[in-house]
Amino acid sequence: MDYLAISNLPIFWLLAGITVVVSAVQTILYVRQANKATKECHLDPQLPKQAFKIGLISAIGPACGVFIVMVGLMSAIGGPIAWLRLSIIGAAATELSAATMGATAAGVELGGEGYTLSVLAVSWFAMALNGAGWLVFTGVATPGLEKLRDKMSGGDMGWLAVMSAACSIGIFGYLNANSMVKAGSLAVGPTIAILSGALSMMAIGRFVVPKHPKLAEYSLGIAMIVGIACAILYESIAA
Repeated sequence: MDYLAISNLPIFWLLAGITVVVSAVQTILYVRQANKATKECHLDPQLPKQAFKIGLISAIGPACGVFIVMVGLMSAIGGPIAWLRLSIIGAAATELSAATMGATAAGVELGGEGYTLSVLAVSWFAMALNGAGWLVFTGVATPGLEKLRDKMSGGDMGWLAVMSAACSIGIFGYLNANSMVKAGSLAVGPTIAILSGALSMMAIGRFVVPKHPKLAEYSLGIAMIVGIACAILYESIAA
């Protein structure tokens, strides 16, 4: 049996399924806790439902991207581990990079000639090790970070909202900057996607949402589609 046949054995599907089921149960428990907190804080019951709908719609695009990468990973490292990693992490590019680094450490290309069962094990280990740090840090540091956040905000919810927004802008700004600059030069396609998406988001909020308030929850998803469409249009014209 070759390494792909072994990596797709039923036992691996079963073991990967255990972790995926645990992740699904955690999601259900998280939603239950959110609903409980809504009642304790006397919030409008429609508010969390609306937020959930917005998040669900906005996640469709990224989920499609993750699915496409998962199909590619399945052909290189097997279905079970690709399903497992992208179900609990979801960072498609990160998982692909980790699998590639594992193969490179063994002196071969991912899925290429010389990619044996032993090298597959190295890729699997690299993917697990890559995600382990995040999980450990989250479990250990989250309580301390919560106290630090409360101390920095001084109990002022307005300042806390501003601080949280600033952190989000910094994070996404950093990620966008990495996409816009490749090998020391400007990547035109990603830059067009980012700028057109941002402009369309502002335009929707300024001109469309006041007239059609229900579209507010779809604005992020629409802006993402506009950004992708503009980038594809540029790439097709440039080619």
